[in-house]
Amino acid sequence: MTSYLLRRLAGTVVLLVVMAALVYVIFYALPSNPAVLVCGKGCGGGQLAAIDHKLGLDQPEYLQFWHFLEGIVMGRDYSSGPDVSHCAAPCLGFSFQNDQPVLSLIAQRLPVSLSLTTGAMVVWLLIGVSAGVLSALREGRFTDRTVTALSVLAFGTPIFVSGMLLLILFCGFLHLLDFPVYVPLTEDPAAWAKNLLLPWFTLAISQAAVYARLTRTGMLEALSEEHIRTFRAYGLRERRIVGRHALRGALTPVISITAYDFGYILVGAMLTETLFGLPGLGQLIVQSSNNVDLPVVAGLTLVAGAAIVVANTVADLLYAVVDRRVVLA
Repeated sequence: MTSYLLRRLAGTVVLLVVMAALVYVIFYALPSNPAVLVCGKGCGGGQLAAIDHKLGLDQPEYLQFWHFLEGIVMGRDYSSGPDVSHCAAPCLGFSFQNDQPVLSLIAQRLPVSLSLTTGAMVVWLLIGVSAGVLSALREGRFTDRTVTALSVLAFGTPIFVSGMLLLILFCGFLHLLDFPVYVPLTEDPAAWAKNLLLPWFTLAISQAAVYARLTRTGMLEALSEEHIRTFRAYGLRERRIVGRHALRGALTPVISITAYDFGYILVGAMLTETLFGLPGLGQLIVQSSNNVDLPVVAGLTLVAGAAIVVANTVADLLYAVVDRRVVLA
């Protein structure tokens, strides 16, 4: 187990370095003059030269990439004469339009995105796993066919369509909820949850459909195994057989895929944030793209890629814990 853990961690570090190199090439090496993108078209020659020096763009390419990696690990100083801007590790760049390190901008928005993603994950697990278990226990019956039909419908509905329908129904027609306005968890937990209900369900609907089908398949396979039939022959209660034995086997793939999906959904929540006007990472990347704030876009790309890489590693480790055959492979 230790050797497998070390191999996966080493592979994760290599992937992160490769991803950082790709981000550097795309956002800093390929543009003909990154200083123009940072400063804007209205900057004069003197301003561009100062930004070139502050960003280190007047140095050889290999040194620029080394300083880029060094900033992520140890932090970095952006200096232009007497003006020095310190960017603490992990330094993902410095936004001169906002006069802040990119990490500070991301840290301000990250709680919103994590609140949305974590809550949506809880919702889709509760709905998806429950629906999948119910469908498997009622295989071939009306309940099973209904869950299957609803799963197909939910999976095929785009996020912006389901979000608009929920807004029209609960905010416009029934008047049960106000239009969502983000409230920090530390200020008012009840208002935090109430305002995130619609975004949670919007993001969770399609994922719940996937988990329902996955759980149903796993439950049917588990219920058909020999040890389940043996338990039934011994007269164990069906509830105990399902809850303690069949469900445990069915949830093995669910555990691993949840870690994968958390990383991807954290990135994919941008559309939901934009739809509901939530001040998260999605709104930040849209604003930064419109303003051509290159360091922020590059930093967000790094964070998104790192989230997916780390989520994949966590998923592999969880799967190895659940199924030891992975470690021996």
